[in-house]
Amino acid sequence: MQYVLALIGEEGGWDDVTPEQLREGMKVWEDFEREAKEAGAYIVGEALQPSATATTVKVGEGSDRMVTDGPFAETKEQLGGFYLLECAGLDEALEWAKKVPLTPGGSIEVRPVMDYRQFAE
Repeated sequence: MQYVLALIGEEGGWDDVTPEQLREGMKVWEDFEREAKEAGAYIVGEALQPSATATTVKVGEGSDRMVTDGPFAETKEQLGGFYLLECAGLDEALEWAKKVPLTPGGSIEVRPVMDYRQFAE
């Protein structure tokens, strides 16, 4: 079963980071991805641009669509990236989530991917 690990945390904090510090900080993420790949769980993972680059399409009445800049979440925490993993079940997905090297205060939403084949005739 596939699970999305949505990485949620405060944005920013990268303004004063040197390229050397950034490379050093990325090592823990590379280690996590390597472990997930070697275990056969890794499907894809990506970091996202800051929420200021987001555009939201809101569905109104009927088929109306309204496009606005940015997300509507009124919080310091934003979706910063994700991993899509193949896991035997929720317990395994949670074990992977516990290994993601988020900074203190961050969180990981673990959610199964909908399998529409279960509704096929």
